[in-house]
Amino acid sequence: MQQFSLRTLYGYFSVCLILVNSPLFAQQKPVVVFQAGEAGYHTFRIPAIIRHASGALLAFCEGRKANSSDFGDIDIVTKQSEDGGITWGPLQVVVDRAESQAGNPAPVLDQLDTRYPKGRILLFYNTGNQPENTIRKGIGMREVWYISSTDGGMNWETPVNITAQVHHPAALEPSGADWRSYANTPGHALQIMQGPYRGRIVVAANHSAGDPLPRFKEYRAHVFFTNDHANSFSLGSNVSFEGSNESMAAELANGGILLNTRNQSGEVRARIISRSNNGGVNWDTTYYERSLIDPVNQGAVLTLGFKKGKAIVVSSHTQDSLRRNHLMLHISHNDGYNWEPVTMIDATEVATPKDYTAYSDLVQISKRQIGVLYERNQYKEIVFTSVQFSRSYSKIR
Repeated sequence: MQQFSLRTLYGYFSVCLILVNSPLFAQQKPVVVFQAGEAGYHTFRIPAIIRHASGALLAFCEGRKANSSDFGDIDIVTKQSEDGGITWGPLQVVVDRAESQAGNPAPVLDQLDTRYPKGRILLFYNTGNQPENTIRKGIGMREVWYISSTDGGMNWETPVNITAQVHHPAALEPSGADWRSYANTPGHALQIMQGPYRGRIVVAANHSAGDPLPRFKEYRAHVFFTNDHANSFSLGSNVSFEGSNESMAAELANGGILLNTRNQSGEVRARIISRSNNGGVNWDTTYYERSLIDPVNQGAVLTLGFKKGKAIVVSSHTQDSLRRNHLMLHISHNDGYNWEPVTMIDATEVATPKDYTAYSDLVQISKRQIGVLYERNQYKEIVFTSVQFSRSYSKIR
């Protein structure tokens, strides 16, 4: 019989307790978007999703050619849905570096660039010439790029390398900084839509610095951002917690940002939350959010709107202290200070040798509906489901 900690069981009890007041109305049956073996790819991993101004949903992920490893011949691929995620079009390759690696897709729709009335998609990604553990030892380099599309993802421009602006590898840093491993979010990036930093595009990321430490404690989360539609970039401060790793950012009231982070060190099986009052330049506070249990995994956050000066934020992550399972949706109505479980998106109670639900991303489809794109069934597929709320939230972004 499979065993769970008390913290894992918290998710089930909480869902039952709030069922009467739950904002959930209905959930769509999961639809397979990327299936292992499709188009010559061994495995698809690391999902990300956005909604275009046209209403189309764009799902991105890594297409891993030879095996499921994090390093090797990896492309960034995409599919589109014109009907809210019920059906999906053919696979399109966005970035292919021959037998090299391209990964960690972090897309965002720049809605405020007046040159492009229908919006410009910016897709940030990373490349690497060595596996992560080798780069942690100071051999090889990870780089940071973006590629853009002004026609809804049908065609893509020439990639732009922004490594020198947002990364501090020893080879490029005369000051002595020694950033080594580097990875975007993974999942969607953020454009701030109100307040003093309106228009700023924020990409959550993480890096290792110096020689490897036990329990990955040389890692720190951070963000980088652009105020001029990707013409130039700046770095925000590091999150203070050792082992802070994969992150995603959500907009709070008055230009604030909530950063939701994976705790790679694993001593505390909970998400790390950091808050910034100046659009990601500095972090005012960082703490473990112990109601958001996590087994050392990626998670996603998304701002739905604002009410009475507070952001309404949803979170998806595996609410399980032991393994990647029990993908749960939480919601906060007060800028992410308190979280209520909404529904268990997907789970299995059958003991499996590998993870059942893992990485995920979120997208707002309408005032009452969000979509969840997530890894499922031991990384054999990436699937999409939508959650319909019984109440309406603010206009979609």
